Amino acid sequence: MDIVHTPVLLQECLTWLSPVGEPFEQNALMIDSTLGEGGHSNAFLSAYPGLHIIGLDADAAIQARARERLAPFGSRMNFYNGWFNDFYSSYPADAEKPSLILFDLGISVYHYEKSGRGFSFRYDEPLDMRLNTNDGSSAADIVNSLREEALANLIYLYSDEKFSRRIARAIVEARSGGKIVTSKQLADIVYGAVPGQYRHGPIHPATRTFQALRIAVNSELSHLPRALHDAFNVLAPGGKMGVITFHSLEDRIVKSYFRNLGKQCVCPPEQAVCCCGGTPCAEVLTRKPIEPRSEEVAVNSPSRSAKLRVVRKLRDATDMHLLETETVE
Repeated sequence: MDIVHTPVLLQECLTWLSPVGEPFEQNALMIDSTLGEGGHSNAFLSAYPGLHIIGLDADAAIQARARERLAPFGSRMNFYNGWFNDFYSSYPADAEKPSLILFDLGISVYHYEKSGRGFSFRYDEPLDMRLNTNDGSSAADIVNSLREEALANLIYLYSDEKFSRRIARAIVEARSGGKIVTSKQLADIVYGAVPGQYRHGPIHPATRTFQALRIAVNSELSHLPRALHDAFNVLAPGGKMGVITFHSLEDRIVKSYFRNLGKQCVCPPEQAVCCCGGTPCAEVLTRKPIEPRSEEVAVNSPSRSAKLRVVRKLRDATDMHLLETETVE
């Protein structure tokens, strides 16, 4: 099988999320919350013979590739096709609790290169960008329906694109002559909307606009705080949870939530009696995020913005810990 995605921070994940040591060394359960083509799961199953994994992915097509790749591991590998927030929010109370949970919040290279859904501005494909094509609005729906101001705000909020208003204006003008339905159409509109010097910068001028639309289409940020919270409470006491992020908005949410988990108390200062438990819920193992080594960036450029944060669970968290988490709406 042709594998097109290289998992980032792989050795670091194997080290920081190692199941070696009591009480989880034998027959440990791990949940790979973002399975993709199965790169991280393949490495963990190979490195730790006593490990079992449940792999989650909302995209049935990419999960089929992972099933083929991970078939040699037999019953040690199981699969769930759906969103990770749904999986954790409905996790059975009597089910085995995992000792390891991993989130890799990056989009697989497969989606850019093989999915045919318009994730990349380099190809002329239907402008979809949905990980689950049976769920929600497509990128084309958004660019053809949002008012100019709302579209500009979306592009700026999710990508910090400084020319978001010019781009939104150009999109609205272009769609007056017919719907924007392909990735090439959109990329050409963005290219024509920005100043000349911006077109020849270090990245393609459509990069940030495409990122913003992908985040909006898949509700990547709005689902994240609750998903992290539910996943942490599913984790067995003493277990470890790691999250790999790829841009500042994601990392801010993860950093904020993990910081809350490590606090002794998260009650408001004006509250006379502690209601959150009064002891930390987790040990924050990575005071600073783990970033890729220069050697990895040299051979896998998408890894350059990756950050790994890891916590070890001490006890369940309350909704007080979630309420203080920084969110991006």
